[in-house]
This record gives sequence, structure tokens and C-alpha cells, in this order.
Amino acid sequence: MWLGLFLALLGFVLLFVGVDAWVHFNIWQSRIKIGRYSNDQRWQQAIQIRAQSWLKNMPVTKLTDNSRLLLWDMLRGNYKRSTIQIWQKAALYIGLIDLAEATKNNELRVEVRNSIQGMFNADGTWKIKPKEMDWVMMSHAVIRIHGREFPEKFLPAFEETYALIQTLKGADGLIAYKKHMPNYRYVDTLGFICPFLTHYGLKFNKPEAIELAYQQIESFHQHGMMAQEFLPCHTYQTTTQLPVGLFGWGRGLAWYAYGLMDMYLALPQNHPCHSKLEEKIQRFVDSVLKFQNADGSWGWLIFDESSRKDSSTTAVLGWVLSALPYVLQNQKTNEALQKAKKYLQSVTLRNGAIDFSQGDTKAIGIHAQTFELLPFTQGFALRMQAHIKYQTKE
Repeated sequence: MWLGLFLALLGFVLLFVGVDAWVHFNIWQSRIKIGRYSNDQRWQQAIQIRAQSWLKNMPVTKLTDNSRLLLWDMLRGNYKRSTIQIWQKAALYIGLIDLAEATKNNELRVEVRNSIQGMFNADGTWKIKPKEMDWVMMSHAVIRIHGREFPEKFLPAFEETYALIQTLKGADGLIAYKKHMPNYRYVDTLGFICPFLTHYGLKFNKPEAIELAYQQIESFHQHGMMAQEFLPCHTYQTTTQLPVGLFGWGRGLAWYAYGLMDMYLALPQNHPCHSKLEEKIQRFVDSVLKFQNADGSWGWLIFDESSRKDSSTTAVLGWVLSALPYVLQNQKTNEALQKAKKYLQSVTLRNGAIDFSQGDTKAIGIHAQTFELLPFTQGFALRMQAHIKYQTKE
């Protein structure tokens, strides 16, 4: 009897240790010969092929920061979360769409469209009804696809997404990130909703959607920006109107930049918000370039030179630099862009996956300290490369 209990316990322990060992071994072996892509074209092909493969089989973006007893997190449901996965896949779609349009690659266009269509019912509604902010980014991916009346086919889904956004509206008329935190306005929300609202408003003649997007940005500028530099905080509190959380959080800068730049690129030049956004982008770029590391990266906390380098921040800011309008480009921005690209090449694995992106944030002030794969990074690296090589325009 005691022997049986001992063997059962031993088997249980070995199972947990085995899962940890397998995960860590895969990470270790994947990084052998990291950074081998020095040729631009080969690197582009590698990251594109990896992104396409992930559309069929997405890698798990971990919820947990634990590196031990991972099986226990899996059993408790703390290892992954579907809402995190959805914005990872949305970024892949957006990056591949940019590249397909820039290169006029019809085969890639068809592959992306076929993959996307599987998420919808025959009547154009979502198969999985959007209940979290993260789904809005997926709507942004779909609405940006050009040609053959593709976006119009899914207008019912876009209306579902717009209705979701409205349910998150607070007393100030602006959008909360989570229903259970109605009095906070996160910088993440600028990236999640403003690009979709802009495209939705332009495509389906909904000027109020564009106005909501701009007001979300403008309010953040009033209450969530650093006094010394034009850089956002993680969030601000609506009742006190004071910033809360970290200033200089790398991916917070990325969410901010994504929201501003995508809205700017989508709007026609004669739109009253266009020139205002251009001014904000210029101020942001002037600030953020001061904190680029010598190797072209940005850290997860950009004010701390010793903080871990974050590929997700670097990919998004690299894309912003690649998409700058001609009037904002200069030798300094071009050099910063090339350095960012070189850094991303230096952390690309043999299989074309870009490594060392910060994991998912847990709460205000609780930021991940794991730096592994993040498909979000892959998508924005593709966007950056599309602009660099082919000068794509919205």
C-alpha cells in the first residue's frame, strides 16, 4: 500500500517536473543560432512564413508569469486566456494584410480572407459574440481588407462590435477597458478601439464613431500624459483625473502609438482631426526617440536603461517610424527605424519567430517579467517591413 502511494506521488511529481523541463528545453533549443537573418529579404520571408503558419496553429501567449509548476497553472486555468489570444491573432492578420496589399500578393490576400471568414456566421455576425475589448482589434483587422465588398459582408459583426464598445461607455462618455473598472481609462484602449472606430466611421458614414475615437485620445492627452515628455501613463482615474500606474511602460507607448498612427493614416487629409493627430505624433516621436537603446530596441520600462528589452514595443515603434508622413521624416527618424529593424532581426529565431516580447500585463502596476514569443510583435514587424520596402499607404 505504502509503496503504491509512494510510486503514485513520485509519478505525480515527475509529471509536473517533466512539463516544466519540456517547456524550458523548447525555449532553450529554439534560441540556438538566434539572430541569423541579416539579409532583409530572407528575414521578411521568414517572419511572413512564421506568421502564416500561426494562423493555422497559434502559439500560446501565457497568462501566467510562473516558470515552475506550469502544469498546475494549466489545470487551474491560469496558463492562458482566450481574450489574450484574440488580439495576438488580430495583429497577425493586420500585418499580413498590410504586406499583401503592399506586394500585391493575391495568394496571401486569399489565404487571409479564407482564414478570417471562418470566424463568421452566414449572416455576417460573429460566431463567438464579442464580450471583451480585445475583440475590437479583430474587427479592425477585418474592416481593413480591401476589395470585393469584403468589409460590407460583415457589417452585422461590426455593428455587434460597435454595440460592445457602447456598453463600456462611462459617465464621461468615454470607453472603459473593463466593465468592472468603469472609472479608469487605459492607454491600451486607444489601440484597441480608435483604429476600428475610425475605419468603421469612414466606411459606413458614422462620424460619431470617429468623434468618439478622437475624444478618447484627446481626453488621455489631458489627463494621462507626462508633464516633462509627451509620453502616456498606463491609465488615469476619471473621478480624480489623475494618472495611475507607470509612465514609460513600453507596450503602453505601443498601444498609444498604434491608436494615433492608425487613425491618422486612415483619415483623409482634409478631416479636421488629421492635422491635430499629426502634431501629436510628432511630439510623441520626438520624446520616444530619446529613449531608444543603442542597439535599436526600447526597454519594457523605457526610462530604466537596465530594464529588459521588449521586442513588442520595438516592433510597434518601428512601424510608427516607417509610417511617418514625409513631413515628419528626417535623418534621425530614418536612422532610428533602421536600428529598430536590425534589433528585431537580431532576436529572430531560426524558425522566423521574433523572440523576447514582454508577456501580458496582469493589472495596473503589475507587469509581466517573462519575455518570450508574442504574435502581436510578428504582426507589427510585418507592417513595418511593408512600409519600409513598399511605402504602403492606407
